[in-house]
Amino acid sequence: MGGGGGGAVGGGVGGGRFDLPEVDGFTRTYWDAAAGGRLLLRRCGACGRAHHYPREFCPYCWSEDVRWEDASGRATLYTWSVVHRNDLPPFGERTPYVPAVVDLVEGPRMMTEIVEGEEGALRVGMGLQVVFRDAGEFAVPVFRARE
Repeated sequence: MGGGGGGAVGGGVGGGRFDLPEVDGFTRTYWDAAAGGRLLLRRCGACGRAHHYPREFCPYCWSEDVRWEDASGRATLYTWSVVHRNDLPPFGERTPYVPAVVDLVEGPRMMTEIVEGEEGALRVGMGLQVVFRDAGEFAVPVFRARE
């Protein structure tokens, strides 16, 4: 995990790493904001709904009237798992880790990772806050328990 949305995850830019995005002209805005400690989402000017992962059109009404918007960075935990073994680089070096799905307060659901907490303390609906993990040329949005 670790892409957090905004482009395909694969071996292109990351040189064989599976945890880094392939950035293009459209998703560059998202990744540049993340490097600056900001989480972006897209909001539709036609229907008003926010969505994530970033797309050039609204997935609800198909309008192309969508704009970047700063997200609050607050979310609630929807579901998670604990991964104890993963043979794909660099995940094996990080086990155990906690991939998760969170509900952003703005509405969209986001795939991410939970960091800085005890696995046993995780609960559905618990409050989370975005933080950014340094991944070399990228900063990846991940979440921790909200204080």
